[in-house]
Amino acid sequence: QVQLVESGGDLVQAGESLRLSCTASGSIVNIFGMGWHRQAPGKERELVATITSGGSTNYADSVKGRFTISRDNAKNTVYLQMNSLKPEDTAVYYCNMGVRTLVGFSSSLNNYWGQGTQVTVSS
Repeated sequence: QVQLVESGGDLVQAGESLRLSCTASGSIVNIFGMGWHRQAPGKERELVATITSGGSTNYADSVKGRFTISRDNAKNTVYLQMNSLKPEDTAVYYCNMGVRTLVGFSSSLNNYWGQGTQVTVSS
């Protein structure tokens, strides 16, 4: 099994910055794509940013130029640097990873999610 543990969520004022972290642990062979999603109250979960194993990144239009996704493969960790935060960025942020794990003498590839971390931006 794999567990993803997130941290870094907080209450901040508009214009401030936060850095979210998400670390995977377990019987990990390797990790492919990593990403961050968010879900605001009353809204569907939406993609924020993704990063491939090769380092290619993709961002939602609403966060381009303000958020930066990065990864540390040695630490099995993905980060989300969030600058110039706006009240509309308020949401629970979830990380996800495509992870290959050991299963007996074989391996399995699955998508795992973190438990979520609350980001609240006041105006």
